[in-house]
Amino acid sequence: MDNRIPPLDEETVEERVAARMERQAILTDRKPPVGLSFVLYEAVLRSPWVDEAQLQRLLEVAGLRNVVLQVLPFGQAIGNALEGPMVLVEGQDHERLAFMEGAFASELSADAGVVSRVTERLSMIRTRALDPDETARFIERMVSQS
Repeated sequence: MDNRIPPLDEETVEERVAARMERQAILTDRKPPVGLSFVLYEAVLRSPWVDEAQLQRLLEVAGLRNVVLQVLPFGQAIGNALEGPMVLVEGQDHERLAFMEGAFASELSADAGVVSRVTERLSMIRTRALDPDETARFIERMVSQS
């Protein structure tokens, strides 16, 4: 159930699901592999919409050699970790982009100052997050409790 107001139409939902599925190909289909790093806030994993199969999928992805997955536990969250999703991308030509998602607007920027601030924010979050091995054990415990 989507709680957006106004609700999304079926065509938009289908387009977004297809786009997400297509993006998953980045995990394994790129040659050479793309290095990926993710930090998930514990609240995301404890959502009532997350099921055991999704947690198992996270463990599979975390086991890929080109993926680093970390969980930011409730007790380690800092204010700027809760400001919304963000993505840092570096292209083959080393151009860096920052994408920040907000409740009412999203921003994609190549501005060096913006990229620097997002990089610093992500660095601070990663220092508070569980390391990849601790993250795997954390998710495994969640699976065994479900």
